[in-house]
Amino acid sequence: MDKDYKIISKESNIRLDYYLSNKLNNLSRSYIKELILEGKVRINSKITKPGYKINMGDNIEVFVPEPEVLDVVAEKIKINIIYEDNYLLVVNKEKGMVVHPSNGHLKGTLVNALMFWCDGKLSQINGIIRPGIVHRIDMDTSGLLVVAKDNETHINLAKQLKEHTIKREYEALVHGTMYEETGKIEIPIGRDTVHRKKMSVRTNNGKFAVTNFSVIERLKFVTHLKLRLETGRTHQIRVHMAYIGFPIVGDSVYGNRNDKFKEKGQTLHAKNLGFIHPKTKKYIEFNSELPEYFKSLIDYYDNI
Repeated sequence: MDKDYKIISKESNIRLDYYLSNKLNNLSRSYIKELILEGKVRINSKITKPGYKINMGDNIEVFVPEPEVLDVVAEKIKINIIYEDNYLLVVNKEKGMVVHPSNGHLKGTLVNALMFWCDGKLSQINGIIRPGIVHRIDMDTSGLLVVAKDNETHINLAKQLKEHTIKREYEALVHGTMYEETGKIEIPIGRDTVHRKKMSVRTNNGKFAVTNFSVIERLKFVTHLKLRLETGRTHQIRVHMAYIGFPIVGDSVYGNRNDKFKEKGQTLHAKNLGFIHPKTKKYIEFNSELPEYFKSLIDYYDNI
């Protein structure tokens, strides 16, 4: 059944999307923003924008349509689940697997596998294409991500992501010898002004982004790094490392065009993931082994 919410504002000078995410805590802010952009939120009977500053006495109407029947096909695909309970699960994704269906990738994704594994019991916050998906990693990035089974769990985890309290550590091989032991990259990332499918630091609409790095080992021609995200922008690590002159080995989008080692896909692994469990309120942390392709490259560069 569709739901209608009617609210008379008792506050002023607050963004509409922020105000509604606090009032309707069963809906995420991103979903509320989507509803506003689709014209399903009206202020005093008029369509508005997410950034509208409400005024005291505003009549706010929110129309939440019934969730669409999920038409993503459940597929029996082998996935590596390292933790599961009634509320969430943590998956160690293989390199080459797409997280959710999109044009050109309608089957064989992590979501298709999760639909089978969880018998369709996944959160619906992100709609019919991304059920349960709280955060994503790129197709050719391997490693850990958390999946929510219900909306309440999803909203809690999304809040932790927004507040940057979820621990996310990666390992990568980058071209070149990095002499600094540690460092922090703080530069906004947004859609590239020329190549719209790429992200860039050279943009007009960049969002705050912070990546911390430290050297694990210096090999011949490459450096093995640990990277810790403070924010989670699209392609953040890949863009930041390329910007400072140390592109990730195998990155065909942001890396060296003449990469003579021809690794297919970026050598980037989401190794550590830690967060407060939404139900138990206890901190839990997970660690995954480096995949074999990554270990093989380390051995290769170590023995050139």
